[in-house]
Amino acid sequence: MSNIAIIPARGGSKRIPHKNIKLFLGKPMISYAIEAAKESGIFEHIIVSTDDQKIADTAKSFGAEIYRLRPKELADDFTGTFQVISSETIFLNSIGIKSDYVCTIYATVPLIKSEDIKSCFEQMKSSGMEHAYTMCSYPFPIWRSCYIKDQHPTPIWPENMPKRSQDLPEAFHDAGQFYWDNHESVITGKQDSDGQKTLAYVLSRKCVIDIDTVEDWETAEVMYKVLNHV
Repeated sequence: MSNIAIIPARGGSKRIPHKNIKLFLGKPMISYAIEAAKESGIFEHIIVSTDDQKIADTAKSFGAEIYRLRPKELADDFTGTFQVISSETIFLNSIGIKSDYVCTIYATVPLIKSEDIKSCFEQMKSSGMEHAYTMCSYPFPIWRSCYIKDQHPTPIWPENMPKRSQDLPEAFHDAGQFYWDNHESVITGKQDSDGQKTLAYVLSRKCVIDIDTVEDWETAEVMYKVLNHV
């Protein structure tokens, strides 16, 4: 069984410049993803897909492999992650790097754990699924959410407002840490739209944060220090 990890790391971050290699508690952000992949012990290759030479050099210094800089047409603000991973996997096949499963690991996930990468893969395989996504529960029932209209809260589902929180079903969202896909689906671009062939691997909320702003970054540093007793 051959597994590869691909870490997409585009150079054009706007809200946090150079986010992928900006120092996070003394180390480049991308190093946390690379080190977790290495520590999992289940990858033959750990590859970074980037259009930026500085990111490529940083990734190499932490043990990742770079076989090409990402083509410009795949490095804009509109290209989806799956398209990038599919293109990179097809290219790797063409130079003799084959895989049975591909793990997409995002570059800005300092709270990622190597044991989750491995455990998720093992659960996916034992369950016969073709894909696995990291998921996380919402901290508050989404069924009682509102939008604001003319400065007034307007319930999206008014019928749920009188209900108690504990009487509403728990809802989950994409945790945005990593994904597993079998080789065929990555090559063909075939995704599991209804989720019937996908394992949901649930992470604790204390291990999940989407880093898009400076405030997110500062919060992530606090979370990392607490979780790792730094």
